[in-house]
Amino acid sequence: MTQPTHTHRESGGKFAELQQHMGTGPLLEGHWLIVYEDLDKGIQSVTTQDDWLNHWRPLYQDDCPVCLGSGHDHIKGNKDKPCGHCYGLGKVRADGEAATDLWELAKVATGIIERQQAELHQLRQIASNPAVQALLEQQRQQAIDDSMARQEQKWRNGQGHGPGGQRFTGD
Repeated sequence: MTQPTHTHRESGGKFAELQQHMGTGPLLEGHWLIVYEDLDKGIQSVTTQDDWLNHWRPLYQDDCPVCLGSGHDHIKGNKDKPCGHCYGLGKVRADGEAATDLWELAKVATGIIERQQAELHQLRQIASNPAVQALLEQQRQQAIDDSMARQEQKWRNGQGHGPGGQRFTGD
């Protein structure tokens, strides 16, 4: 049996990336296509690389082999209950085995927290860049300008008190 390499970001499941090809023809020219297999259903499919990267994520070595990192009980399909193998963390020990006592479980949880803190630190560094701040301010100002333009256009097209219901716009 083929080992899963990816899982769907929202609906879960086991998927194996089989091949990558450059698309041909008028619609697919210049697009990379991913051939993958849904291991639960035994169906092979093709999607674009953009769709693949946006909707599937790779499985990591420390992802729980039972729930594939989701942390939910996949056997009964109840997303309100945690996975019994990883205790709802979605991660297991570095060797791929489940934690056997509270100290090992704490080590797994600490690893999750440390990775999240490192990622948060990287995001804060990016956000504190002056170029990023200027871009955010520019987008905020553009959103304000667009909102004011829409409001004025709505007012101009609305029902007024002039002849024929038109507004007097001061021409």
